[in-house]
Amino acid sequence: MAEPVHGDAIDFEQLLRRALVPVEPPEELSQRLESALVELTELAADELESWELSAMRDPRNWARPAAAVAVGTAAGAALVLLRVRQRAQRSRSHGVRGFAARTARDVSDEARKLLRRD
Repeated sequence: MAEPVHGDAIDFEQLLRRALVPVEPPEELSQRLESALVELTELAADELESWELSAMRDPRNWARPAAAVAVGTAAGAALVLLRVRQRAQRSRSHGVRGFAARTARDVSDEARKLLRRD
């Protein structure tokens, strides 16, 4: 059996490197995602505000508020993470401790902003 000539051999490692190059999403996509998450958070808050506590005595009425809480929480958390990630990309920190401290501060700041809206 003849050994393959290097000129004829396929460089799979090089092909994989080219295929797996990270691709940054367009800025427009990030903005659309952020506005959709803000809208979901606000809709969930509006839904919860419209419910009266007296209607909550009947467990059959719990589905919509429970869904609003779940959607609002998930959208709010995703919004916080998206904004923190955007900040981290804009400013690169020096060292793990600096990055961790700034990330914790950013998460705290963004969560406070969302909670103040209500």
